[in-house]
Order: sequence, then C-alpha cells, then structure tokens
Amino acid sequence: MNRPHIERRPRFPENPDAHPLPAPATPALQDCIARYASAIPGLADLGGPLQRLAASRDAKSLDALIDLYEQCTPLLEKAMWSGEADFHPLLACYQSLFREREALIRLRCQNAHAGDDRHHFILSIPVADRPPHLRACLESIYQVCTLFDYGGHASGAWDRIRVIVSEDSRDENNVRRHSELVDEYRQKGLQVIHFGLDEQYDLLHALPPPQREQLGHLLTTQPKDRFWLKGQAANRNLSYLKFRQLTKDRDRTLYYLVDSDESLCVNRQTASGEEAVHALPYFHAIDKIFRTTDTLMLTGKMVGDPPVSPAVMAANFLDDVAAFFTRLAALPADQACQFHDAAPQAGDAAYHDMAKLFGFDNQPTTFPYSCRLGGEHDHVACLNDFAQRLNAFFFGEHLTRKTGFAYGSGYTELAPARTVYPGNTIVNYAGLKYVIPFGHLRLRMSGPTAGRLIAAEIGHRFASFNMPNLHRRTTEAGPGDDFRPGVEADEARVDVSNEFERQFFGDLMLFTTEALVKQADVTRPFAQDAIEAVVAQKEAELLALYRQKHDAIADKNLQLNELVFNAGHWWLQASEQAPGLAHALRQVRAFIDNIDRNFGEHALVWRQIQSAEHRAERKRQILEALMNYRAERDAWDSLF
Repeated sequence: MNRPHIERRPRFPENPDAHPLPAPATPALQDCIARYASAIPGLADLGGPLQRLAASRDAKSLDALIDLYEQCTPLLEKAMWSGEADFHPLLACYQSLFREREALIRLRCQNAHAGDDRHHFILSIPVADRPPHLRACLESIYQVCTLFDYGGHASGAWDRIRVIVSEDSRDENNVRRHSELVDEYRQKGLQVIHFGLDEQYDLLHALPPPQREQLGHLLTTQPKDRFWLKGQAANRNLSYLKFRQLTKDRDRTLYYLVDSDESLCVNRQTASGEEAVHALPYFHAIDKIFRTTDTLMLTGKMVGDPPVSPAVMAANFLDDVAAFFTRLAALPADQACQFHDAAPQAGDAAYHDMAKLFGFDNQPTTFPYSCRLGGEHDHVACLNDFAQRLNAFFFGEHLTRKTGFAYGSGYTELAPARTVYPGNTIVNYAGLKYVIPFGHLRLRMSGPTAGRLIAAEIGHRFASFNMPNLHRRTTEAGPGDDFRPGVEADEARVDVSNEFERQFFGDLMLFTTEALVKQADVTRPFAQDAIEAVVAQKEAELLALYRQKHDAIADKNLQLNELVFNAGHWWLQASEQAPGLAHALRQVRAFIDNIDRNFGEHALVWRQIQSAEHRAERKRQILEALMNYRAERDAWDSLF
C-alpha cells in the first residue's frame, strides 16, 4: 500500500547548551547481539555501530544509538514468529530492548533538556456488567506497559497512557466491582479513571440543548434514572466527549478504543495448546504509524473468538460438532485421548456461514476439535469437557474455529480498511469526527457499516494494521458472570432471538450502505429513492440466504441428534455407569434443543424475519437513519 510519508520532526530537539551525557547503558542490546548474531540474519551488522555509539557521550550519538534499537527489533520479531526460534527467550529479549530504549530516551531528555514528541494515548473501555472481562482487559494493558514501558514510568505511573473505563452497567454491584478494579490498577501505576453514569449524563447535558438534540441518535436520549445499557455505540461515543475534556495537546494525543472482552495480546499455537502472549508493542508501533503517515483512523482486527454472532455461525459449528462425535464413535472410551493434534488456524471468516458475502473463499468443510485437558485422560473425560463447553457457543465462543495470529509482513504494514473493529480502533484528534453511527437502532454489524462510510469519505487515511487484540467471549468465570446484549439464559435454556434479529437487520443495513457508497457521494445526504431501491434488493437477497442457512441448520441439527442419541454409540452405554457422562449427554441435549429453539422453524426470531410487518418497521428505521446520516455527522463534526 503506497502511502504519503510525513517527514517527522526530530524526536529530541537539539539543545546547544547541553553538557556531555552520562555513558549510556546498553546491556540488553549487547546481550541480544551476543546471543543471536549467528542465528538472526542482519543482527551481527549492528555490533560494530553499537560499540562506537555506546562509547560516545554526545546527543547525536545517543540519537543514533536509540535508532539502532529500531533497526534491531524488527529482526527479532521476524525470527520470533518464524517458528524456528525458541519463542519465549527471544520474546523476553525483544521486550527488554524496548525497556532499555525507553531508559535511553529518558537519559537523552533529562540530560540534554530535550523534548519527546511521541504521542500520548487515551484509551476507552466501554463496559456493561462485565467485571471478569474488564479485569482481563486492564491486566493486558498493564502487562504491555510493564513489558514494553512506552513513555517510561519514572514518576511511578505511565505518564503517556491514560485509561477511561466507560460505565454502562445496570447492576449496581457490577458498577462497584468495576470501580474497585479501577482503583486496583491505579495502585499498580495505570492512570485509570472511572467514567460513571452520573458524570456521563452531566457531560452530555453540558452540550447546548439544540446540539444535544441533534446528536440524540449518536449519543443517547435516555433519562437520568435509566442511563444504563445505552448500547455499545452510544457508550463509546460518550467516551469521545470525555476525550475532548481530557485532551491537553491535540497534535500529540491518540485515542484508542478497546472492548472489555478484548485484551492487548495475541494467541499462539504450541504443542500443548493455545497460549496468550504479550508480544506486540502496541503503543510504540501505533505512535510510529501516526508520526510517519497521514493516517486519521487505524483499525486492527482480532484473534481468538469470532467477532460475529452465533446467528451466523450455527451451520458450520454443527458440522464441526458432528465431525467430533463421528471420530469419537470410532475410538475406545478408555483409550488415551486422541484429540490433541495442533488445531489448524481458521482463516478470515472461516467461522461465518455466509463468508462469501464478504468476499472470502470457501474454507474446509470441517475443523477438528482440539481437547484442552492436560495430563493423562481418556475419551470419556474429553467428551465431558467438550459437552461442558458446548453451550458457550450461544455466547459467541466457537470451539473449533478460532482465529490465530499470523506475523505476515510485520506489525505495521498498512492496508486499506473497510471495517471498523470497534474494540481495536485508534484515531488522532481529527479522526474523532469519524464516529460509529446508527447506535439508536441497536443493530449488529455497526463497525463494518461505519467502515464503508468512512472508507468512502477518507480513502487510504482509514487503514488497517497487523496488531490484533485477543478476543475472548467468555472468561474462566463462565458465561453467566458476564452480560451479553441480546442473549438471555438460565441453567439449560439460551435465547439469542434478540441478537439474531439485530444480526439480520444489521446485515441489511451493512449491505445497503455498501451499495449506496458506490453510487452516491457520502459527503452529501443520500436520496430516499436510492436508499429504498437498494434496501429492497438487499432484503430479497438476504431473505433467500437466511432461508437457505435456516434449512441447512435444521437438517444438520437432526443429523447430530441421530448421531449422538440414536446410533447406539459407546457413550450411551457408558453413561449408565458414569454419572458424569450422563450429565455431559444432558448438556449435549440442551445444546441441540437450544439450536432448535433459536434457529428452528418455530423460533420467534425466524417468525419476525419472515414477518412483512416487522421488516417494514425495521426498513423504515434504516431508511430514516441513512437519510439523516449526513446531518448528524455535520452536527457531530462541529464538536471537533
């Protein structure tokens, strides 16, 4: 991707009165070259320059020494992800180089009285009734700060990183738990603030009433006594008002949106299964991208659990569940577990039943299940654990098609973006204009929809980079300890009707918008007749696709029921002597029943989608939202 290059200012402006600097300490870089020079191409070439520069004590030599670390780290990260090196020792070495480089930058700034023109970051984590997820998210930010030390923390806190926890919980106990987590991580050195409901309401109502009314669909119109569960889009957009309030330097501040169920780390496959690693220097890389390109908005993808609803994954998940039971049937119950082969990494949208809609090729028919149990165990234990995890599918966890991290051409290689990943998006101050619209409709696919509009408006200045976050739909606490909008559950029953309905009409909004921006100027209001024509066309296409998927799910679910409960396989007999296995089969039965309840012929949501009256109301809302988009954006832009 060819991008305009911005000539960056000197990072550390010269001070003519500066005295000779103390001798720089470079043990991490010296150790790295000594240990890996023969194994990593290009590393040995840095040894000579290091010796010369480390012996000098002037500012220019220190600048050159600092730049030497930037030459070294790409060599290490490429080797680290090659699969040929011992990963963890190399990762520790890689991280130490960033910390040592930060110490040299601090030395340069303190003793030469020079400035550091790198960006400050303000992160926002919108959260609604999710204490375990929030803890994992904050811990990941803390780990990245600790291991890579962006901006340093000589004061006891990381001065260039601030975190807003943007509250949207209904449960007062969860609000308290979130606030306690903020206090806990503040004590660890993270500058975290709790952006509570009352403060959000007051900040919103500080806007002049006419302006607030214009922005009602982007922010919210909910009353003060019900200012919770406003929705992810509204809560995220309210964070932008807090961004404005906290910003001291518009030119050197970046704004980073992170979802509470995402962590600043990636997954890595090992012989013993998947592990999470804090291997990406997020803040260093993002700062460099914004200093050296004209990017306004940067988005990263996610690895781990899919970013989509179970409503569009059920068919392929049933294929994989059936494949597991088919293989299990041919293996003895008491045999050592055979489900420990390295799980293949799912490619782009392999989890999506309608991946072709997004331009992705067909994936393999099935993906194998990889057992997570350690130690010696048999197939009974494997089945027990598999069954225990099955119903997490309705909360978005896909047991067989997780996305893995791939280094590719590096972390900072930019590509044109077309989807906003709301939980991994960074903007500069000018980029705050490019907000996620239509939050009042509560539709899914708001990120892809916003992405089509933004890409049509700013082109290459909306970019994607290869620094995903790890997405985990559930935590060790289990699905029941976290809120998921549109999902209702009790001990055996899970209802995703609301989420399914929002998925179908979110798809309708997305593909209508995608077609509109190809035929109309996104900076001007969309014409009503153009919207109506596209909506009608996309509605017919989606109804046909959803009907096809609906029929496939029904068939696959019947086949799975026959395979598990009517084919006479060993688990039926074994369950008579093993109470644990009997419980596992009840969980499988609950899964099959939940598939039928949510996706079968008599499912409430299927009747809604088939209802011309219901579709007419949703289409009216979509039409109105698209017609008003430009006026709402103009009102929003006036804030910045």
